[in-house]
Amino acid sequence: MKLKLTIAAVLVACFGVVACAQPTAQAQKEHAWLERFVGEWESSMEMSMGPDQPPITSTGTMSAKMLGDFWMIAEINGEVMGTTINAVNTVGFDAKKNHYVGTWVDSMSDHVWYYKGFVDESGKKLTLEAEGPNFMNPEVTTQFRDIYDFQSADHLILTSQMLDDSGNWIQFMRGEIKRKK
Repeated sequence: MKLKLTIAAVLVACFGVVACAQPTAQAQKEHAWLERFVGEWESSMEMSMGPDQPPITSTGTMSAKMLGDFWMIAEINGEVMGTTINAVNTVGFDAKKNHYVGTWVDSMSDHVWYYKGFVDESGKKLTLEAEGPNFMNPEVTTQFRDIYDFQSADHLILTSQMLDDSGNWIQFMRGEIKRKK
């Protein structure tokens, strides 16, 4: 009797693991849209630290891949003012919420950026919005947005904006990202 119960328990446990390993969602066209990021990229960025400040330039690389059919994961490496920055960016599509979601973490801060975003009607531009520390006053947070604008399959323009105290979007970074050939 104990042997029959043990075999039954093992079968139930194995079936449970297999059932849990089955996909619970179907990839959609929004997930497939993320595949355009896949590959090896080089970037050059220009950042503004204020209207009276000279621009700061940066170069770097991005290596992006898909995690299954649902998530784009990018590793970013660069240099800003002699300091190395490493970052990991994830973007997926939440079908239940009907918008893109994602995260950004990097080696220069302890803040996790949680994204919510949309692709525009042209199908070429992904805008990701997040809340984070205000650069002008780290004691408060403000809204940010990163806009990935595909000029072609191998050329991407990234702009980053911050909402100022007057409710205006201020662009503080612009980058050219090109696929390595």
